[in-house]
Amino acid sequence: MIYCKRVYQEPTPGDGYRVLVDRLWPRGVKKSDLKCDEWAKALAPSAELRKAFHGDVIDFTEFSRRYIAELTSQGDAPKGLADRAKNQTVTLLYGAKNTEQNHALVLADFLRRLNS
Repeated sequence: MIYCKRVYQEPTPGDGYRVLVDRLWPRGVKKSDLKCDEWAKALAPSAELRKAFHGDVIDFTEFSRRYIAELTSQGDAPKGLADRAKNQTVTLLYGAKNTEQNHALVLADFLRRLNS
């Protein structure tokens, strides 16, 4: 199972393996306070892509398409996390305010497809 959760939400036992998937450390969160098992910066969207999306240069559909292309070009890097999700719950942590359109949701879907 792969879940997505904002870093500002309290951890729960059901979260399993918690992975921060933002390239930048979330605002207002001390490193010592965030309960996460891994910080997977490499799986976050590039700075250029992130800025284009947040600057309203591209819409979410185009962002998703480009982000999937970035993930695909990384070779085996996403596969390790997808493999982990076969055996245990993985929760992707993100700092974005928008809970319906963000990179963690795209990444979660990408990882699920790797496992299908």
